[in-house]
Amino acid sequence: MQPSKEIIIIGSGFGGLGAAIRLASKGHRVTIYEKRDKIGGRAYQYKLDGFTFDGGPTVITAPYMFDELFQASGRVRSDYFKLQPLDPFYRLFDTAGRQFNYQHHHPDMLAEIRRHNPADVAGYERFVRQTKGIFQSLHPYTDQPFLRLRDMLKIMPDVLRWQGFLPTYLFVSRYIKDPFLRQALSFHPLLIGGSPFDTPALFTLIVQFEKEYGVHYAIGGTGAIVDGLGRLFAELGGQVELNCEVSEILIENGRAAGVRLADGRIHRADVVVCNGDVAFAYRHLLPAGQRRKYTNRKIDRLRYSMSLVVIYFGTRRRYPDSPLAHHNIIVNQRYRGLMRDIFGSKPLADDFALYLHMPTRTDPTIAPAGCESFYVLAPVPHLGSGTNWQQAARPYRNKIMQFLEDNYLPNLQANIAVEHMIDPRHFQNTLNSYNGAAFSLKPSLLQSGYLRPHPQSEEFADLYFVGAGTHPGAGIPAVLSSGKIAAELIDPTPLPIAKRSVPHVQYA
Repeated sequence: MQPSKEIIIIGSGFGGLGAAIRLASKGHRVTIYEKRDKIGGRAYQYKLDGFTFDGGPTVITAPYMFDELFQASGRVRSDYFKLQPLDPFYRLFDTAGRQFNYQHHHPDMLAEIRRHNPADVAGYERFVRQTKGIFQSLHPYTDQPFLRLRDMLKIMPDVLRWQGFLPTYLFVSRYIKDPFLRQALSFHPLLIGGSPFDTPALFTLIVQFEKEYGVHYAIGGTGAIVDGLGRLFAELGGQVELNCEVSEILIENGRAAGVRLADGRIHRADVVVCNGDVAFAYRHLLPAGQRRKYTNRKIDRLRYSMSLVVIYFGTRRRYPDSPLAHHNIIVNQRYRGLMRDIFGSKPLADDFALYLHMPTRTDPTIAPAGCESFYVLAPVPHLGSGTNWQQAARPYRNKIMQFLEDNYLPNLQANIAVEHMIDPRHFQNTLNSYNGAAFSLKPSLLQSGYLRPHPQSEEFADLYFVGAGTHPGAGIPAVLSSGKIAAELIDPTPLPIAKRSVPHVQYA
């Protein structure tokens, strides 16, 4: 073990919590400073009049990554929170009312493909072989730091071999001809802040993460995971300071030396780990005069993810006859054009694509008896589009809710008991996300691996970054990996975690 260090972590999302637990498990003195009134970051949980709403991520994959955090301190994850596997993973709907169940097991997926277009079955088999190849080749690198260009160059032969450089939608279209099936098999980039039409297919390793480890729901919502991690951190002696916004990362002699809070208090440390948005941190928490690589000009020129509108609502009635599943994706007939509008930072479009979360399908306890809990999410341009959300928010909300009432949830608006809504202003003002981007930097070849902001600051010693904006990117598994990477860079002492091998892939 290294000598114990005083470590400050800014923010308590999954990346920050993961790093904090690993470092506390190694005997370091770790303090988290969190801007909001409870931990969780984007996984903040709202409780309104007996309803529970997960504020952000709801798709839970790769349970082994949580298990590792508990194994490291001699504990068992299931003693802290329970995970329930889901099948189907998602139910997709098109504007004609067709449904596609995105299922766990290969024979079930073949049956779904055959039901929609028998001619695409053989192509789907080839698509599966390609995505398995991408996963098998790249999965071992998802928790490696990529601090040198050669770290990225060594994976490029496999990226070329499996055509991982192709845009995801084009990659899918090489194997699938039915337009709806193309949409159903190409939406995954949206889960990490990218467009299916320009996010490289190497990110289809997400597809195989789901297939290998399943899609899960945490009983009590994603907030139950946050609570479990917070409890573990406290048991390890970690400290959390809530309602404490960091206004500056202190730099002395080229190294991070602590933080200044918004109220003026200074706290010193040997190491600072920032779980805040990378672009915001460089732009607003670090001195411009000492930055050489991440200048304000460079930060302004980086490409950012889309933002989101999310409406959380609870109803006074249940919808047992609804066609909806736990996770639902409602695709748009104007798929390519809508994505171009959203990711081209154009003004807010009149139409939308939706993700509708209906967790009471699995867990009725998160709503009062006889009630239902939902959230509906629409990807929208980030604040660089110039949309006036003070004027646009209410009409956009009304349009979405009327659509749901007309197509999926009869008499919805007359039965709403509670409601809360966020838009791009929330991501900018509450979550300190540059441009209100919901997933920080956009996933692209030129913003991945070595070319993404590094987990170990390239500007200042003893400063590290975790979260969606650094390598390996957005999504819970990637963010947890960023926490692991940073913790191991700070202290490479091995933790007592069972060795995990890459799953053996059976080719179809």
